[in-house]
Amino acid sequence: MRNLILALLFFANSPYVLAQQKTFCNPINIDYGYTPIPNFSEWGRHRATADPVIVLYKGDYYLFSTNQWGYWWSSDMLNWKFISKKFLRPWNHAYDELCAPAVGIIGDTMIVFGSTYTKNFTLWMSTNPKANEWKPLVDSFEIGGWDPAFFTDDDGRLYMYNGSSNRFPTYGIELDRKTFKPIGTRQEIYFLEDWRYGWQRFGEYMDNTFLDPFIEGSWMTKHNEKYYFQYGAPGTEMSGYADGVVVGNKPLGNEFTAQSDPLSFKPGGFTRGAGHGATFRDKWNNYWHVSTMVIGVKNNFERRIGIWPAGFDKDDVMWCNTAFGDYPLYLPSSGKEFGSRPNWYLLNYKKPVQVSSTLAAYSANYAVDENIKTYWSAASANKGEWIQTDLGKFSTVNAIQINYADQDVDSNRLGKYNGQYHQYRLYYSTDGKKWKVLMDKSKNQTDVPHDYIELNNPVQARFLKLENIHMPTGKFAISGLRVFGTGNGPKPDTVKNFIVLRTEKDKRSAWIKWRPVENAYAYNIYYGTAPDKLYNCVMVYDANDYWFKVMDREKPYCFSIEAINENGVSARTQVNKVE
Repeated sequence: MRNLILALLFFANSPYVLAQQKTFCNPINIDYGYTPIPNFSEWGRHRATADPVIVLYKGDYYLFSTNQWGYWWSSDMLNWKFISKKFLRPWNHAYDELCAPAVGIIGDTMIVFGSTYTKNFTLWMSTNPKANEWKPLVDSFEIGGWDPAFFTDDDGRLYMYNGSSNRFPTYGIELDRKTFKPIGTRQEIYFLEDWRYGWQRFGEYMDNTFLDPFIEGSWMTKHNEKYYFQYGAPGTEMSGYADGVVVGNKPLGNEFTAQSDPLSFKPGGFTRGAGHGATFRDKWNNYWHVSTMVIGVKNNFERRIGIWPAGFDKDDVMWCNTAFGDYPLYLPSSGKEFGSRPNWYLLNYKKPVQVSSTLAAYSANYAVDENIKTYWSAASANKGEWIQTDLGKFSTVNAIQINYADQDVDSNRLGKYNGQYHQYRLYYSTDGKKWKVLMDKSKNQTDVPHDYIELNNPVQARFLKLENIHMPTGKFAISGLRVFGTGNGPKPDTVKNFIVLRTEKDKRSAWIKWRPVENAYAYNIYYGTAPDKLYNCVMVYDANDYWFKVMDREKPYCFSIEAINENGVSARTQVNKVE
């Protein structure tokens, strides 16, 4: 009741805010815990989670991920409620907790198991996870495995997959549904073939020849009697971290055929990476894919979670749409919006910024540079610190995302830190002098590290100002104050002179170049192995070329490009095919 009253107060003070939003924005806005890995404490405390699994269970969505000392549930995939639960036994290290969890559904029962290289960890079960009612299903699960995943086939048979290595493949094994003991011996599923598939190469730009890539993050989906085994590669620290997929006719064995390109791939944009995840269905039977996004500033494993629409085409090719993947996306609904997004665009990319103060080299421009790795910080966390963004002209504002950054986090924040909250006011103006309140969260009592606000009634504005009221820890710091809508001007022109030069010596790579469009700030490069299967996308800011290193060396490729500005996107170019 208290939360409902607070929510009503917020809406009463914010007449433009939609009571039931239709959209969300990645990274998703949940109360991420602080790293429980003490070995990395010299970089300072920071939020981190990864390796997500979402399952639909009894009409609600349940989200489990690494080292959160609990899990979340949601009825709408927008508002997530955290439930505190330590799944490991008291004799484990105090900082250890469920890592890269496996979550399965057997009949009316949810089962949960965490990564381990040792045997005899507990396998948990629940028929009422919303009430946090759990008990050991098997007190000492006989087999261990890192990055495990459960899969229940249509015939009721249960399988477990696992593997996380740059030396060994992923494995699968059948489990007895009554005893949960293994049936037979484990079987190899898949090992990376980076000699053929360019995207599997290690390195930020897929150019590291010294380290072998890692395969991890198993997941299985069945569609039209085919088995789609998914896996993460080549490394969670990289912008090119992705989920691949191999397809087979049975749930075990090494007779899987790889799809040439990653399933989920997001190497560009505000937040990058789309690896080690899971595919699930919503209440209307649509597919979605949830996976790991990287920040990697405080340490390599500073990460977040993103969710994208997914599915299968008429030829049973599995796809995931990450184009504009950190712009507003439609939530699951019974309408026709699935797989699409509203026609809202970023209005303040590298536009003028004013601030109340600046700490050292944490420049104000970092708040609008579309890079979550950089951030502006005020000199303090005091009430009244502010940042103001100038859209450059009158624009239609539909939504705002406020991304807080970890700056000088309290050293006592470790694991799940409950009871913390952000408070702020958001204003808008047509002249930068007279201000109206757009959103008042001065009484907010919730943790909103990536707060996202959708407006029921869009406003015409040129300036927006974010005023700090309260920070949970550290300074008032923003990695992205992102304003979405339309700029009420012309869309960018179509890209000209789009060429793809595939490397003869190494067919995995190509140099892509095009003539810059004068009224564009970014471009989407779409690619695939057929003209009607351009399922993957690379977003490029402030450039008119791109080194592309992700191809299947044994297949021809097709490319198209579109230009982007605050008013929309251009028409795509004709498909460019390279052998």
